[in-house]
Amino acid sequence: MRNVQRRRLRIFVFVILLFGLILLGCAMFPSMAREEGPRPAAYYKSIQIEEGDSLWKIAGRYKQGGNLTTADYVDKLKTINRLTEDTIHAGQYLTIVYYKSAGR
Repeated sequence: MRNVQRRRLRIFVFVILLFGLILLGCAMFPSMAREEGPRPAAYYKSIQIEEGDSLWKIAGRYKQGGNLTTADYVDKLKTINRLTEDTIHAGQYLTIVYYKSAGR
């Protein structure tokens, strides 16, 4: 009787571990679970800030084609330009990222 209980416990633990590995695999490799097209390539360039520009307006202009939200794009602009706040001034230069799909 005791051997049967141990065997059932081993099978139960094995099933739980197997299920955990499957979930871990899906979390680590989500692209295997669904088909994705080619990712857009990121390009960088410098632009001169014009009167009335803001990081949010620039984000709205250049984030198309990427997978970032406007807020995430603004954060990315701040990071690559080493900005600590949202304030920018006309005449300054800003490095921006824009996206193009392969073959365009």
